[in-house]
Amino acid sequence: MLSTTWIILISLGMVIIFGLAVYAGKLLMQVKQQQQAIKSAREEAHKKHIEHDSKIYDSVIIIVRAMKEAQCEFGEGAWRLSVLLDSLKLEHNQSSKFPAIVELYDSIKHHAILEERKLLPKKQRMKQDAERMTAEAKLTEKISEELNSLHDLALARKSALSE
Repeated sequence: MLSTTWIILISLGMVIIFGLAVYAGKLLMQVKQQQQAIKSAREEAHKKHIEHDSKIYDSVIIIVRAMKEAQCEFGEGAWRLSVLLDSLKLEHNQSSKFPAIVELYDSIKHHAILEERKLLPKKQRMKQDAERMTAEAKLTEKISEELNSLHDLALARKSALSE
């Protein structure tokens, strides 16, 4: 009788251990699947960031060329470039490498644009235009120098992202 009880207890113990092993294996599989899903999500996010930054650098190159060829005023270009550089996903603080562009942007970013500008009284619009032109005149030479290095940086980063 005693040996039968031991056999039953040992068998029950083995069944419990087997059940726990199967459960542990199932949990390990789930962890592995979750890790793979996380890795895939990170890779996909990185790929999207590369695409985003590549488009940003394309835009930067176009704006810089337009500014160099006087097709775009420095105020408008500085505004657009500052916003674009700040929106980069993979690289941060790129705009800080171009202090004159940022300075011009900071001096005009409070100005009204589009419909808001149209609603301003003529005197207020003229005041903002004078502020912008003064800031542009003060920073034109520095910005012209920065445009060359920004163009080179954008081309280099764009090509690095394409690889």
